[in-house]
Order: sequence, then C-alpha cells, then structure tokens
Amino acid sequence: MYVGALELDVLLGDVRSLKQKRSLVRPVVAELRRRFDVAAAEAGHADLHRRALIGVSAVSGEAGHVREVLDACERLVAAHPELELLAARHRMIGPDDER
Repeated sequence: MYVGALELDVLLGDVRSLKQKRSLVRPVVAELRRRFDVAAAEAGHADLHRRALIGVSAVSGEAGHVREVLDACERLVAAHPELELLAARHRMIGPDDER
C-alpha cells in the first residue's frame, strides 16, 4: 500500500475576509474530492485572509497511480485563475518505509 500526501500553499486574489476566503477555497476542495476521489481539506493558514494551505491525500496499491493522482490535483489547483500556487510539497509512504 502506498499513501501520498500533497500540500498546496496558495495565495488568494482580492480577499478581504475569512468568509470570502472560504467561498474560494471550499469549491476547490470539493472539486478535488469529486474529480479525483481523494481526501482533501483546508489544512493551514486558517487565520490569514489571503493564504490557504490545501492538503490532499491518496491511497493505492501502486506508487505510480498515487503520483499521477496527486500531480493531477496540483495541476487543477494551479489552473484556477483566482488562486496563485506558491508551493507544492509531495510526500510518499510505501511498504519499504520504516515504521
């Protein structure tokens, strides 16, 4: 079993409140879940209006499949014009990793 995690640090456009921030981030998280069948959530920068950290995880029996799914998730977020992707961090845990 392989578990992949992806952290997407994004800068939001003209956002002046946490309510506006949620209105931009929630649909993106929902789209990630729906299109790629992954676990996704806003996972950081909760107190900042113009920044968000979106966490995504996927599980599969094949490492290549996990990488493909997480790469597609990164591309989807990068393609949203109202978001600027600042950084993406990938992590993979597999059967050969120490416990």
